[in-house]
Amino acid sequence: MALADWGWTDFFAGHFKSWKKSGYLPARVIRGEKNYFRVWSEAGELTVRFAGKMRHKADGRQDLPVVGDWVVVEPQPGERGFIHALLPRTSSFSRNLPGRRKGKGRERVEQQVIAANVDLVFIVSGLDRDYNLRRIERYLTLVGGSGAEAVILLNKADLCADPETCQQEVAEIAGNSPVHLCMARDRDTLAVLTPYLKKGKTIALLGSSGVGKSTILNGLLGEERQKIGSVSESDGKGRHTTTHRELFLLAGGAILMDNPGMRELHLWGEQEDLAESFAEIEELALTCKFSNCRHQTEPGCAVRTAVEQGEINQERLDNYLKLAEELKKTKR
Repeated sequence: MALADWGWTDFFAGHFKSWKKSGYLPARVIRGEKNYFRVWSEAGELTVRFAGKMRHKADGRQDLPVVGDWVVVEPQPGERGFIHALLPRTSSFSRNLPGRRKGKGRERVEQQVIAANVDLVFIVSGLDRDYNLRRIERYLTLVGGSGAEAVILLNKADLCADPETCQQEVAEIAGNSPVHLCMARDRDTLAVLTPYLKKGKTIALLGSSGVGKSTILNGLLGEERQKIGSVSESDGKGRHTTTHRELFLLAGGAILMDNPGMRELHLWGEQEDLAESFAEIEELALTCKFSNCRHQTEPGCAVRTAVEQGEINQERLDNYLKLAEELKKTKR
């Protein structure tokens, strides 16, 4: 197996040049646990930890490796090693770490990189109680700021009375992102994903617990590799059967990343990250009377006029304003 099988490109090779004579190896993080990583290198699969200097030099969590990263590794006996450096990323998606600062009661403002060097994200939503347009908008905004492309999968189509209507609703908010229906337990319906599964490309599964990410992964792998959890009948929420991030190599050469479900997804990024997921609002905002219009009570607001004329859904605007405020807080 070659580095290219795990997504190695000229971009990463160029950044590794300065390390070539050190005796160190490039490696990709394929699995993350609490205190160590599993990486794949030309020396095979290794269990590695950070070198002390790397943690000391890091300005924050964003400077430490996550699943999908390419790193510089010093091999050690017993299939072990140390990570000495993190190679630049082609993409990464982050969230504002949930929770509050200890003893201070204030909301935490801290970047947490979820995954790196992802080319495409399958945003998975279940057409059961999980179906929520506002949540899909949130995921689209997250992916929009990452540098990756998005495809939306509406799973459990068999549990929905009118899945085509849901597909149309999502298509209206999805911009250029394709929207597909599927039933992950029926592997034949996953054939619609085949055109996206290109050799050497990294694809991440993203969505809430219980939407069927692990079932989709098992279907694409052709075997039961990930545990599948049940969904509560009382609240429609799934259980966290996936507890860590991991890369899997598919038979056709694509690289698939499974992610634990996230019940809290606080955005991290720039206002510009809304440009794709709320393109029509961003475009109208350019024609408002005031350049700093908040689209609430200001006169001459083109966005409010569009809402009043039924061109934009009020709930969609409310979510846009909510997410914009969230992004603004990360810059304070």
